[in-house]
Amino acid sequence: MEGNPRPAASAEQVVAAMDRLISLSLVGQHDIAQRLGLNVTDLTCFGHILEAGEKHLTAGDLAERANLTTGAVTGVLNRLEQAGYARRQADPADRRRVRIVPDEGSAARVIAVYGPFYRRLAELSAGYSAEEIGALADWFTRAADAMRTTLEEIRRGETS
Repeated sequence: MEGNPRPAASAEQVVAAMDRLISLSLVGQHDIAQRLGLNVTDLTCFGHILEAGEKHLTAGDLAERANLTTGAVTGVLNRLEQAGYARRQADPADRRRVRIVPDEGSAARVIAVYGPFYRRLAELSAGYSAEEIGALADWFTRAADAMRTTLEEIRRGETS
């Protein structure tokens, strides 16, 4: 599919647009989490659990993906279990290790809320060429890496 003509934009305009999206997303995540009976951190962690699919995460894996301490993840898992979203399950390959498994039906509860947004994003994406989609995916991946690096610097107190 051929992409549609796009207006020229500066790097500053891209960053400003990203800032607006992030700001709206933060508010949206709060509202979605509240609707699902979770807080934003727990919803974010549950998203990582779902994203892992059949390769169920350990608590350490989840801590790394969510940029949380393992102690914080323990609290997250306690709340997700209590809310009926996930449970701890012994790893069949190593009974000392625990894997995090989504509860049956929990993914459907989340998808019911996110579904309309994801459909709108799919419609939006249909107007872009494969090359444009590739550029967007590359940009978002690299922007996430830049944010991860900055977050690590902030946590170490390295920013001025």
